[in-house]
Amino acid sequence: MGCTGDAETVQRGRIPPTHSSASPTAMPSGEYFNGQPVSELISQLLRAEPYPAARYGSQYAQQGSVMGIDNICELAARLLFSTVEWARNIPFFPELPVSDQVALLRLSWSELFVLNAAQSALPLHMAPLLAAAGFHASPMSADRVVSFMDQIRIFQDQVEKLNRLQVDSAEYSCLKAIALFTPDACGLSDPAHVEGLQEKAQVALTEYVRSQYPSQPQRFGRLLLRLPALRAVPAALISQLFFMRLVGKTPIETLIRDMLLSGSTFNWPYGTGQ
Repeated sequence: MGCTGDAETVQRGRIPPTHSSASPTAMPSGEYFNGQPVSELISQLLRAEPYPAARYGSQYAQQGSVMGIDNICELAARLLFSTVEWARNIPFFPELPVSDQVALLRLSWSELFVLNAAQSALPLHMAPLLAAAGFHASPMSADRVVSFMDQIRIFQDQVEKLNRLQVDSAEYSCLKAIALFTPDACGLSDPAHVEGLQEKAQVALTEYVRSQYPSQPQRFGRLLLRLPALRAVPAALISQLFFMRLVGKTPIETLIRDMLLSGSTFNWPYGTGQ
């Protein structure tokens, strides 16, 4: 993703977290997950998670039918908004300059979306996804359809591999923090600082997996290897599949910037693409 765009036009400053508990210095009364002690960082990452115990996707799966196009797009919009809200409430991120926050989310949003899709059981049936992308409304060549279906299968495969690992909520939180705090984002004011934050999340995941899954010595490596594989899912594919009907040709990166700056007051002000 290029370094140009309106990230540089964002006024440098600080966006306060939505909840005061997101402060890195906040000490909860008990650092436990599933009855086991966890680090303060993991506890705060978990508290920032927007997902209820009953996953989004399962609400629709209980209907006994394939999820409709409108429901898919609505759920995807909620996941995208939740991604930004999660970032606003995790430790360290709110203290970064606004321009850095925008740059980090712009680079990592598609990886975070795939992780959230797996965590929230987003239904990924081929037919409604093709319909959501507008394939029925605008005929296109067979080669393009086949290529698009191949990309959807890559998406489905990445989600399935995460599901097979049975990633728990604490691990998802750490993986998302590692993906978000990437020093490779364009125009960061202090890449070394961001890399240090990424290392904190990685150390937290290492210690958590070692203590929670002592009989799985390969687990940490397998989890970490999922992150570079997520980049095989093109951001453009996610945009066309889930957001074309909602925002038309508005770049998702612009949407993310507006979500970040407007916070919980954000509503979808863009024209609906057909």
